[in-house]
Amino acid sequence: MENTISLRTGTAAGTLLSILPNLFSEDIIKTIVLAAIGATVSFTVSLLLKWIIKFKNK
Repeated sequence: MENTISLRTGTAAGTLLSILPNLFSEDIIKTIVLAAIGATVSFTVSLLLKWIIKFKNK
C-alpha cells in the first residue's frame, strides 16, 4: 500500500470529522479555563520558588 500525502490527508480529515461532532462547546470552554488556571498557578509557583531560593542564598 502506497503511503501518499493524499492518503494521510484523508485519514487525518476523516479522524477530525469523526471527533468533531462529539466535542461540546462547554468542554472546550472548560478546557480553556483549566489551561489558563494551570498556567497561572505554574507561573506563580515558579516565581515563588525563585524568590525563596534567592532569599535562602543571601
